[in-house]
Amino acid sequence: MARPKETLYEQLARLGKAFSAPKRVEMLDALAQGPRTVERLADATSQTIANASQHLQVLRQARLVESEKHGLYVTYRLASDAVGALLVHLREVGESQLAELRRARKELLSAAPGVEAIDRRTLLARVRSGDAILIDVRPREEYVAGHLPGALSVPAGELAARLEELNKGQEVVAYCRGPYCMLSADAVRTLSRRGFRARRLEDGVLEWRAAGLKVVTGDKPVARRS
Repeated sequence: MARPKETLYEQLARLGKAFSAPKRVEMLDALAQGPRTVERLADATSQTIANASQHLQVLRQARLVESEKHGLYVTYRLASDAVGALLVHLREVGESQLAELRRARKELLSAAPGVEAIDRRTLLARVRSGDAILIDVRPREEYVAGHLPGALSVPAGELAARLEELNKGQEVVAYCRGPYCMLSADAVRTLSRRGFRARRLEDGVLEWRAAGLKVVTGDKPVARRS
């Protein structure tokens, strides 16, 4: 019979095993944006349904995801906000300890030259004062599943056709799925070319929750209280 201390480390190792495959980490990151069926999750992470299903079984065994069946379809979601926070901490530790990860991030961001970032505190101050407007450029279903307070849903593919909805007297801040998502950088370049003052917020809903800040759901923007 295993001693209690051995059991403790064995159970922690279950989590390590769940994070040991790149695709499983990517799947958790995708689920942090909102629930998905296995079919849509497979498509979002560029793998077959069979492979996605196998990875999901490992994640379920580690209690990192939960599932719910609706008719013929099974929908998966993160088991708790703590799983999302663990993803953020994993990335932060990785970037502090692994030079390869820092280089990969630098290379990714180099594909968006001239795109200026804005920090969380500055954003909140500018939105409260009315000097900036926040737009969520992810697909609308992700926005509905959870978005930053006050953000407008302007999916990346619709941005060019909806510029008239934005005020050039305000700075436009775009965000997407976190620091490794370039949809917001593309949006900033589009906005800048059309004469808007625009910056990118590296935070997404995952980082926002991990920081203890409110995330709201639904298809309409909810203003942040001062």
